[in-house]
Amino acid sequence: MLTTNYVPGVPSWVDLGSPDVARAAEHYRGVFGWTFHPLGPHAGEYGVFRHDGRTVAAAGPLTGDDARSAWTVYFQTADADTTAAAVAEAGGEVRVDPFDVFTNGRMAQLTDPGGADFAIWQPGDTAGLDEVTGPGSLGWVELQTPDPAGVHDFYRAVFGWTVTTVPADADDGAYTVFTPEDGDESTSFGGVADLQEGERAHWLPYFEVADTDAAVSRNAALGGRAVLPTADLAGVGRMAWLEDPFGARCAVITSSPA
Repeated sequence: MLTTNYVPGVPSWVDLGSPDVARAAEHYRGVFGWTFHPLGPHAGEYGVFRHDGRTVAAAGPLTGDDARSAWTVYFQTADADTTAAAVAEAGGEVRVDPFDVFTNGRMAQLTDPGGADFAIWQPGDTAGLDEVTGPGSLGWVELQTPDPAGVHDFYRAVFGWTVTTVPADADDGAYTVFTPEDGDESTSFGGVADLQEGERAHWLPYFEVADTDAAVSRNAALGGRAVLPTADLAGVGRMAWLEDPFGARCAVITSSPA
């Protein structure tokens, strides 16, 4: 499970790129109860989402003419420059070279060989999100890619992740999960799924909610839609994939009791 013990390789930040940050902030306030806090003139329109006073995500304007609205998952690193070089060596793309975000940390924007975008975060004053796993916060990340097995070696080389396939049971198929280097089953933070036909590869953040059906209804009422209808996964929880009014996708889940 995710924790705020941000060892190298685990998700430590997630942000939304949107063509209308103010409207997107209102949308997610309605869906999750988040409040949006701009970081000031020096940060442009970028700001953080808070839930019960704790930072759980962030949002900012799109950059680049061909950019589309999407959530980006950031993985922790002790050295952004070294990790970016490892991405290039392993066959990925460095879309934005490492740069400092004031004194908060150092980041880079990257793409894996399957076409999924992600980012890395080398902490400075900001270690990462204030809260994960609890209601209204990030609880899991999932790579949706056209060649799940083909990207295993890439992420092993870049982050040292352990890749484990959970055996199929009577109801669900086998599922591959990621664990940070030197971690164990209790520190797994993400998984891999086959890409849906006609879609592009992406990392999908899952946000924990108290009631998945209610979150799906709120999203629809505010102009979003359900990409994957609500479903129950044995031993995991009740979940759905959502799209906001600008096309950015995330998932919601009400996890089964531990």
